[in-house]
Amino acid sequence: MKRLTIAVFFITTFFNGYCQAQRSVSIVPIPVSMEMAKGNFTLNSSSVIEVSSANADAKRVAGFLNKRLSPATGYAVPVRNVSSFSNAPNSIRLSLSNDKTLGDEGYKLNVSAKLVTIIANKPAGLFYGMQSFLQLLPSEIETKTVAKNISWNAPAVSITDYPRFGWRGLMFDVARHFFGKKDIEEYIDQMVRYKFNLLHMHLTDDEGWRIEIKGLPKLTEVGAWNVKKIGYFGSFTPPTPDEPRNFGGFYTQQDIKDIVQYAKERFVDILPEIDVPGHSLAAVVSYPELSCTPGADKYKVRSGEEIMDWSHGAPPIALIDNTLCPANEKVYEFLDKVLTQVAQLFPFEYIHMGGDECPKNFWEKSDAIKSLMQKEGLKTMEEVQSYFEKRLEKIVESKGKKFMGWDEILEGGLAPNAVVMSWRGMDGGIKAAKMGHDVVMSPTTFAYLDYMQGDPIVEPRIYETLRLNKAYQFEPLPEGVDAKHIKGGQANLWSEQVYTLRHAEYMTWPRGMAISESLWSPKEKKNWNDFTNRIEKQFERFDAAEIKYSPSMYDPIFAVSKNADSLYQVKLSTEVNGLDIYYTVDNTFPDRFSPKYTDPITMPKDAAMLRVVTYKGKEQKGRLITIPISELKSRTEMRNND
Repeated sequence: MKRLTIAVFFITTFFNGYCQAQRSVSIVPIPVSMEMAKGNFTLNSSSVIEVSSANADAKRVAGFLNKRLSPATGYAVPVRNVSSFSNAPNSIRLSLSNDKTLGDEGYKLNVSAKLVTIIANKPAGLFYGMQSFLQLLPSEIETKTVAKNISWNAPAVSITDYPRFGWRGLMFDVARHFFGKKDIEEYIDQMVRYKFNLLHMHLTDDEGWRIEIKGLPKLTEVGAWNVKKIGYFGSFTPPTPDEPRNFGGFYTQQDIKDIVQYAKERFVDILPEIDVPGHSLAAVVSYPELSCTPGADKYKVRSGEEIMDWSHGAPPIALIDNTLCPANEKVYEFLDKVLTQVAQLFPFEYIHMGGDECPKNFWEKSDAIKSLMQKEGLKTMEEVQSYFEKRLEKIVESKGKKFMGWDEILEGGLAPNAVVMSWRGMDGGIKAAKMGHDVVMSPTTFAYLDYMQGDPIVEPRIYETLRLNKAYQFEPLPEGVDAKHIKGGQANLWSEQVYTLRHAEYMTWPRGMAISESLWSPKEKKNWNDFTNRIEKQFERFDAAEIKYSPSMYDPIFAVSKNADSLYQVKLSTEVNGLDIYYTVDNTFPDRFSPKYTDPITMPKDAAMLRVVTYKGKEQKGRLITIPISELKSRTEMRNND
């Protein structure tokens, strides 16, 4: 009996230790395969990074690893280029190999008690293996100053990993609000943590033209500046003539070269977008002759005032004409000049030309458009835009690039070689793929990071909500579609209501992590509860790095109705398992000693507000949320109207 007890003790101890090691591995996106082993690797003052390759990119990855390890640990962790590995204890080895299973971006990461090895076919794989290794270390590794009294341990593990899709992107709208070069570089540093490899820069729109084009100086002298407004975008009062137009900015061509190089060094491609023929007010204001509409010379760059009537759905009815004129040869000359320089600045093989939300009510009044339709045999305004897109594709291809646009370019006939970015759900992408066109999936339903991510009472309000759980359900490859036409996917951060990098971080993370896992990891490896557990560990890392993120996954979800006695009844639920909800209806502030939510709350007749907060054990997780009775009334009426 005593021997059995001892055996059970040792088995239990081993099992608990193994489970603890499993729990300590919280890599996002989750790797293809991972096997835990006993023990830990300890980074210490004698640790070195050895690179057995003369490849400049591989050596640069080693340098990046040094820069990530040294500040927090205080250790030098020097980089050594070696022809053969030494026996240095507690060292990290990077090497290139030829393993067909890994492809160009895959890696093998092996962590043992005395050694870390990262093996890949290409330096990009070493870079992604480095990101996974860093996530094995304590969260304090993210600090910018020396963290004291930390054991820099990484659990022993063997990982084989490679991406599911080649196109793993984030779109950053720098047109609605301008973000400088340093902001873009910081955003790139954040996205590569989660193995994104493409940054889509939305460079032009009604609110600003953000890229220097030599020979067209007014694009940045005039088109890059508007009046700063604070409030809810789209409902601002029109600027008065005396308000200064000094809010905005643009990238010089040298800035673009610097950003492209910065991204390249981190294995990120930059996709430029010049959004035409709609969303072109900044260009029209700069050069009014590009418009079909008389009086365009009186237009101003938009500051967020209403310029579209969306009450009839899409496409919108324009209150002013924000389009380039498809019937004007000067437009194609203009675009040829612009794209010549864009193609030279961005080495990536694609140029995105927008094509979305193009209003056509001004075209319908244009004699020039009517003449074009008669000459070219065009029957509808959609065919007019298709004519424009097909001519535009030829210009793009003449620069040695491939043409890409939003899914509206399907309407009226798709340009022969166009690649479609599907944003209005998945249907446009499915249609394009079945026509034999390549597709990038970027649907509003899963991937629009400008949407609210929690309850509107605590979020900057916009017209739609996208919670983390919904973002995690993103599946880029629809059933019945040939996988060879689905290049991958991306999430889009439109910046109408994003003024600063800190808020861009808040809107991107953790939903960007959910998208990264859908694009990198095997479909069958995804698991919501496991993902949220790993996300909590990422939050610790973000806290250490002082990167902002949204805690909305901890906030409760409210469903409001009225009962038979006309009292408001509130049902509460949570996205994340393991949370307890506490509430008050007496105007006080709830904590874990307040009433615990178990059943729908019936609000007392004269109550003024409902306050709620979530806890996990003794730790507050969610934000304190106050819902006034007036808000409950509004939501009930909205529900009844629906």
